[in-house]
Amino acid sequence: MITEKLIFKLRNSLLLLLVMSIIFSASTPVLANKKIVENMDSFTLYKGKIVDAETLSPLVFATVAVEGTNIATVTNSEGKFTLKVPNESNATELKVSFIGYESLSKKLSDIKTGKTNVLKMKAIAVAITEVNVFPKDPIALINKVMSLRSKNYMSEPVIMTAFYRETIKKRMAYVGLSEAVVQVHKASYSGFRSDQVKLFKGRKSSDTKKLDTLLFKLQGGPHSTLSLDIVKDPYMILDYDVLELYEYKIVNITRIDNKLNYVIEFKQRPHVTQPLFFGKIYIDVDNYAISSIAFNLNTENKYEAGAMFIKKKPMGVNVFPTSANYIVNYREQDGKWLFNYSRGEVTFKVNWKKKLFSTNYTTMVEMARTNWELARDKPFKPSDRLKMNVIMSDAIDGFADNGFWGEYNIIEPEQSIEVAIKKIRKKLTKD
Repeated sequence: MITEKLIFKLRNSLLLLLVMSIIFSASTPVLANKKIVENMDSFTLYKGKIVDAETLSPLVFATVAVEGTNIATVTNSEGKFTLKVPNESNATELKVSFIGYESLSKKLSDIKTGKTNVLKMKAIAVAITEVNVFPKDPIALINKVMSLRSKNYMSEPVIMTAFYRETIKKRMAYVGLSEAVVQVHKASYSGFRSDQVKLFKGRKSSDTKKLDTLLFKLQGGPHSTLSLDIVKDPYMILDYDVLELYEYKIVNITRIDNKLNYVIEFKQRPHVTQPLFFGKIYIDVDNYAISSIAFNLNTENKYEAGAMFIKKKPMGVNVFPTSANYIVNYREQDGKWLFNYSRGEVTFKVNWKKKLFSTNYTTMVEMARTNWELARDKPFKPSDRLKMNVIMSDAIDGFADNGFWGEYNIIEPEQSIEVAIKKIRKKLTKD
């Protein structure tokens, strides 16, 4: 039976808590500090698109890393990436990895600057015979993973530089967009300390005219993406107390970064009525580390699922999620694994009692680690930390000029986001 403690944890850190209220006037974007100037001479900008070698379809959330450094990013939903490499770096090679594909290495000298380079990856088929001993008990495999957690993952705290983005869409139009470069004091995987976040740079915009009479706000910000780190916080799917709530099955093996991975499928047992998750876990065959997990919330019971997300809403409106999809990836370097990227996307249906038609909203948060180093200092001062219940759209300024991000790596915006940003800049210039 699902415990009250688990329900409480899910309710408070699941992802994308919505704060909804009646609005009476449109807000005006505020220009960010224009004194921040991009030093184009300090780094080289590389652009690319990762595609399947045969179908040429884009590969989404592929990891793009600079060999010999801690610099990395991920591709967006169109398979595109940008990467800024400091000129003082001695890096010479780019490495791309993706589930089910051969790793791709490319010399930086072969990547043309000033244009989008198309990089093709070959899909691979893996025979089970390649694994000497194929496990039959998925629970035993998960227990092995958890027992080796302190060995496989960072046992010391690190300081991560990361790019964070959250968006709100009404149907196909963006009505809210926030982006930030943050620093994360990533606590040890062998301890119980929580991760801490400090805002470094940020920008936002919202188009409240398109929101009818509702103001959507996402609560949690970067903490929401860090809560998806199920290796550090396994209580949702892998904790000993919840194993009996799920059915686990080893279904296949595949390759990630040229390394064999077991694939475990999981779903909640039929007798469990509280909405839980279903998805796939990828476990490195050699060292039993989780390299990736993709999962979804069961939204069949829309009212109970809605109660897990909605913190506040006005009278006369019913809101419930129709889908909730999550992914988190880890990257191995020098024998240790570390959080690399996470994303959550939840679609809501909003029904007003006095309106004939409903409205669909899609909310998304994502974070990509772009650099890291061992933490030499103590955790951030309380006054510098973003609160766990932060609303990023209230915490950061409006959109800045093109040089706002300086030499910091960001996730390449999708074409639709780029269009929205251009409209925002055009309006600010006109005003």
